[in-house]
Amino acid sequence: MRLDGETPIDFSGLLSFFEDHLNQQVLPFWLQNSIDREHGGINNCIQDDGTVVSTDKFLWSQGRALWLFSVLYRKHDGDPKWLELAHPIARMLCRSGRNEAGDWYFSLHADGTPAMAPQSLYVDGFCIYGLAEYARATGDKEALQVALEAFEHASPKLEDHSSFPTLPHPIPEGFQAHGPLMLFALVFHDLGVTSGNEHVLNRALELAERVMTEHLRPERQILFEFVRPGGQLDESDVGQTFIPGHVIESMWFMERIYRHHGRRDRVQLAMEAIRWHLEQGWDAEFGGLPLACHASGGPPAWHSPEAKIWWPHTESLQALLLAYFVTREPWALEWYRKVHQYAFTHFPNREHGEWFHNLDRTGKPMSPYLKTLPVKDPFHLPRALVYSIQILRQLADASNEETPV
Repeated sequence: MRLDGETPIDFSGLLSFFEDHLNQQVLPFWLQNSIDREHGGINNCIQDDGTVVSTDKFLWSQGRALWLFSVLYRKHDGDPKWLELAHPIARMLCRSGRNEAGDWYFSLHADGTPAMAPQSLYVDGFCIYGLAEYARATGDKEALQVALEAFEHASPKLEDHSSFPTLPHPIPEGFQAHGPLMLFALVFHDLGVTSGNEHVLNRALELAERVMTEHLRPERQILFEFVRPGGQLDESDVGQTFIPGHVIESMWFMERIYRHHGRRDRVQLAMEAIRWHLEQGWDAEFGGLPLACHASGGPPAWHSPEAKIWWPHTESLQALLLAYFVTREPWALEWYRKVHQYAFTHFPNREHGEWFHNLDRTGKPMSPYLKTLPVKDPFHLPRALVYSIQILRQLADASNEETPV
């Protein structure tokens, strides 16, 4: 679907396009290529053409798949097949996902036995995320209890970013990272909503405040990925690095949290930060959002900084629709047109389905970058489509005042 010129966006037509894209282009890829029918879960070491290259299961991806299948049942179409796929993942995570100390394994073998030892707190986050959504969709008490136990295990660690590993994105020595704060703010918030636990909700709000006061600098219109503990800026390349897609994703997390707490000032600031990072990050020559930027024009301290990766663009599509829903400001739709045209021109894999995950700066598909997880999983793209569909349903029906996501 092209969005040309100044023609007003047809929200009903865009809604139909997104529903078709999710149901015909994206979900069939995962149903046909990734489901482990013998043991349950998904095969997440998979190439863009659907070829499975390993049957080891990275729990980072299993938690994300559990979230997706659960939310497809709860918010998309209510088809029980999604819960049939979710049930064995939830059982695997609850019964085989952690060691005796409560740390989550990095990966399991196909049969659920341990493969790689714990080595990333991000795994805790995505497993909590998936189990909380599964509990919300099913009422499963075991899943909710495991998620709450994982909250108690992970939450204290976030006070000292030198105290935990974050493979595949290690935190540079002496710095505090935005990534763990943004992720756990969201997953703790959703867990708090699901469980009705005010302590968990308040912890999510504390982490959100650290994002908004220690990493986001409105006077610079930049959210710095790495700051010194407590929020002091650093002039090194590490300290001057920002990740546009991370910021845009983080800001729709912040909108959800602050809307819940009635903080309109923070919601407005989050929406403005989305605009800032599109303006500062967009590649004026080739289009698209580079993976990483440097506030002073130096080399970003991040892998493959000039690459155009799928997830910053999916996050931008959803965040811009949300920004328009919240603010009704023209800039949100102007930027939405731009991101939509780039994303749907470059990323969809017309032959095999889903999207190419990695493009070079000029927009040509390239092999997966090797410094991150060797996985492709059903998360950023289908999540953005599911939530965008929810927003578009309301934009297409202006009389519906229900909150979007």
